[in-house]
Amino acid sequence: MNETIEQKCISKGVKLTEQRKIIAKVMSEANDHPDVDELYNRVSKIDSKISIATVYRTVKLFEEAGIVTKHDFKGGKARYEELNESHHDHLIDIKTGEIIEFVDDEIEKLQKKVAEKYGYELVDHKLELYGVKKNK
Repeated sequence: MNETIEQKCISKGVKLTEQRKIIAKVMSEANDHPDVDELYNRVSKIDSKISIATVYRTVKLFEEAGIVTKHDFKGGKARYEELNESHHDHLIDIKTGEIIEFVDDEIEKLQKKVAEKYGYELVDHKLELYGVKKNK
């Protein structure tokens, strides 16, 4: 079972105030890649005293601690997701902003092959595909 953001904060020594706990819980439960405004909307439903500035600061703190990762998908606001061990790539619908996570063994092999062709060992990569849904 994957650790929650709250558990990762504890193991990394990040101090959790009540407000940070709520933000961590909301982020852990997110199945999408929310931006700060979306996080703020979800957090405010639980505790209306949490300001958007607090959400910004907390997300930045989690990012700096290596607990969440920031995605700057083209043409949109920065979105965040929990950093987990499993690698995945993203397919972004440019009309709706929907983000599909996927893993493709062929793409993984091809990326390693390309790096090797140029004399490199691949240590990390990020793949973002942008598209529009086809009419059936």
